[in-house]
Amino acid sequence: MGYLLLAGAIAAEVAATTAMKYSDGFSRLWPSLLTAVGYVVSFTLLAQTLKSVSVGTAYAIWAGVGTAAIATIGILFLGEGMTVVKAAGIALIIAGVVVLNLGGAH
Repeated sequence: MGYLLLAGAIAAEVAATTAMKYSDGFSRLWPSLLTAVGYVVSFTLLAQTLKSVSVGTAYAIWAGVGTAAIATIGILFLGEGMTVVKAAGIALIIAGVVVLNLGGAH
């Protein structure tokens, strides 16, 4: 159940960050509200996740997967360029999360 809550926290954080792009510096109402609500939902779900998943593991997955997802959304949908360095960074984030999980989350 913890990892399901964590997936929801990641999805909410990614939605909030994407909405922030469209908030135009928080000058547009609906994207700004979606950003705020998304982060509240994300932190609430992350807090619930910590009842059953270690904080280091949960935060690494939340931050790493969220960062990789936002970078990918930027490339695929927001016209951001893909470079070898950016691809390597995304790969390193994913590798770091995998290594932390293989290290024995208790």
